[in-house]
Amino acid sequence: MDSSNIAAFAVAVREIDVDISNTERIDQIGALEDLKSAVCAAQAVISIDFENAVRDERRRRGTPTERLSKGVSAQIALARRESPNRGGHLLGQARMLVDDMPNALELLRTGVLNEWRTSLIIKEIICLDREDRRYIDEQLCADPETLRGLGDKRVRGKAYALAVERDCAAIVERARKAPGQRGVTSRPAPDSMAYLTALLPMKDAVAVHATLSRDADTIICTHDVVERSKNQIMADLLVERCTGASTATGVPVEVVIVISDEALLAGGQEPAHAHGYGPIPAALARGVVANAIDNDATVTLRRLYSKPSTGAVTAMESAARAFPKSLATLIDLRDRWCRTPYCNAPVRHHDHITPHHAGGATSEHNGADLCEACNYTKETPGWSARTDGAPGQLHSFELATPTGHRYRSTADSTPRPLDVERRAS
Repeated sequence: MDSSNIAAFAVAVREIDVDISNTERIDQIGALEDLKSAVCAAQAVISIDFENAVRDERRRRGTPTERLSKGVSAQIALARRESPNRGGHLLGQARMLVDDMPNALELLRTGVLNEWRTSLIIKEIICLDREDRRYIDEQLCADPETLRGLGDKRVRGKAYALAVERDCAAIVERARKAPGQRGVTSRPAPDSMAYLTALLPMKDAVAVHATLSRDADTIICTHDVVERSKNQIMADLLVERCTGASTATGVPVEVVIVISDEALLAGGQEPAHAHGYGPIPAALARGVVANAIDNDATVTLRRLYSKPSTGAVTAMESAARAFPKSLATLIDLRDRWCRTPYCNAPVRHHDHITPHHAGGATSEHNGADLCEACNYTKETPGWSARTDGAPGQLHSFELATPTGHRYRSTADSTPRPLDVERRAS
């Protein structure tokens, strides 16, 4: 479907709710949901066609087998406006559907399954061999009535039960290896909060939660606690035990906040940026700084110069091959996350947009923060990037894929006084 057809379809969708009954509106909502599932099925098939074509072309050129699919999922991710990590999951899911699960693919195409519930089935049977996956696909998805009307838990439960029945040893082995995936992540939440998520073995997770719950109950029973709920006490205990500091005295870990001088010193209201989190209200940023000072924590003030009209950081350059620490810090404060469009993964590499071996300078203008996967993908044959824009403008570069598609990445503005923003606009 080309862009003109998509535009025409969008217009048709906007106009379908004119002069119809509520019954017809519900029918249309259901029909559009079926269409969404059918589109996902088509994307899966086209994704595998694309991967096969790329692999065939590379095989003819003598590319090593382990590199035949290099960068394919990244191109699919960009086309679908998803992160590279998500693109890899989507390609793997598509491969299983096309190669091993024709019945599930048909249920997706007809709207009996949506993309999410299809992924739940795949997660439960992915550790099995091809023959077992095809057997479960036949048992679970050959008859549309088997899954019609079932929610997430029941769909996943049916798939898991069949997997255990078919190859219990494989399921047990997967469970044995699962603790190797344990880890801790954080992500922003509304209202300047954040989610801290720990993936742990079941016994450890239960033990941690039970301990926090027990100790919170003890505090409630032995102290006159009226200002904190049990959940709040459990959260405070978690912070205290992980950081070694009371929540009242602050956390002894560096928190980098980028804020304009007017917001910090003169009560300005333009938002600040907490590095690794995102925008936060100026008043909250001032409160973090004041709390650190009140509790004798070390507070370091660094001056970061930017162009007032755009918020673009000023240039800095080095003759070294690797980015010096001060220049790397400047780029980190400017980019904040991986700069590949739609990625936003934590930064792992400071990359030369134009490679150093091709004459690219070690400079702020030619530097960009990337995650490890995106940096390696960019080095795959057929990928390229080039900077554009002028010094003093928001940093921007263009990423080109082997198919010739181009995607632009533009850095966010640094915090600046609101009256400057109004004058610039």
